[in-house]
Amino acid sequence: MAVEIRPRRLRGPWTEGYALDLHTTKSVFLGYDAYGRNVFENTRSPLGELLYRFKYRGDPSTLGEIVEIVVAYLGKWAPPVEAPVPVPPSNIARRRQPVIEIARALCASAGIPLCAACITKTKSTPQLKNVYDLKQRTGLLKDAFAVDRDQTGGRSVLLFDDLYRSGATASAITRLLLTEGAVSGVYLLTLTQTRSTL
Repeated sequence: MAVEIRPRRLRGPWTEGYALDLHTTKSVFLGYDAYGRNVFENTRSPLGELLYRFKYRGDPSTLGEIVEIVVAYLGKWAPPVEAPVPVPPSNIARRRQPVIEIARALCASAGIPLCAACITKTKSTPQLKNVYDLKQRTGLLKDAFAVDRDQTGGRSVLLFDDLYRSGATASAITRLLLTEGAVSGVYLLTLTQTRSTL
């Protein structure tokens, strides 16, 4: 059975961008855990659930379905891109890097080259999911990435990520690609988007 998605347009410095669906559709506050952190019961979109299982439960069986959804959407959207550029991971300690794995599988399925080393992280930043102020997020991302102009110059690229929250990371990388990377265009695609922007 095909997973139904509800694409959402994302506005920013990119040429055009979309999130394929919301990550969660509902959250119910349950209280606090032993460390005083908020605990919620989340209802995820079908794609959000697939991503959650792949990213946080280590379930590789969802990868094929996620890639199938992305390939089908790209076929309908048809952005004029030459290579996907995955957003570098914020948690480099994670043994498996979901965005990179999904991007590799996407490229293998679509028969297009992956530009995995086009953007690299130049400094450590905290996970932005724990930073709620947009100005602070933007400040933490200043000079956090480098671009390999030899790989990006003159090309139209698909910036790819798993989750869109405030757009701070995607905006920082897009601006870098357009200036120092000399790309001809940036198209953004994220699997899911949070219900709130911060």
